[in-house]
Amino acid sequence: MEPTAEEIVALYAQDEVPGRVVGTSARSRMRAENLPHAATKILLRDAAGQVYVHRRTESKDLYPGLIDVWVGGVIAAGEEPLAAAERELGEEVGLHGCVLEPVMRRWYTDAHTNYLAYMYETRYDPDAHGPIVHQASEVADGWWLPWDRLTARLDDPAWPFVPDGRSHLAHYRAQQPRTRAGSPR
Repeated sequence: MEPTAEEIVALYAQDEVPGRVVGTSARSRMRAENLPHAATKILLRDAAGQVYVHRRTESKDLYPGLIDVWVGGVIAAGEEPLAAAERELGEEVGLHGCVLEPVMRRWYTDAHTNYLAYMYETRYDPDAHGPIVHQASEVADGWWLPWDRLTARLDDPAWPFVPDGRSHLAHYRAQQPRTRAGSPR
């Protein structure tokens, strides 16, 4: 059995030109040195406006075992953000053919990660997209939450939620128009 080649990711400049690729790196080096890279984030909603929430596996290289609402991952070297988002949606939750709407792009940096997030939103239709199927190595469990219950949980700092996802949702909530029920869009 041949060894699997390590994933090569794109490195991004943290300057006035967001999205400028400046090199590549092995994923392990990017994590070890907290190098600036890019990642996709997709918010999955159903027809009722509920949000798909999932718990990350304990084997994840970043924020293992924590809860998140953003499906996505690191953009590979040579990969366009939209193609990466479509790939990640297929890999992590088994969904293909979803229309991804860009919602924002922003940097997130902490002691563990440093990336430019390309963020999208999509509507899940089980008749059109089939069942949600978790990638066993990345998603331990998943469930739907109404928007108001999700935001109430997010306001509890003790809820074991990924810090980058919490930050992205705060910005998402601030920029989105509200419906009568208080849920964005």
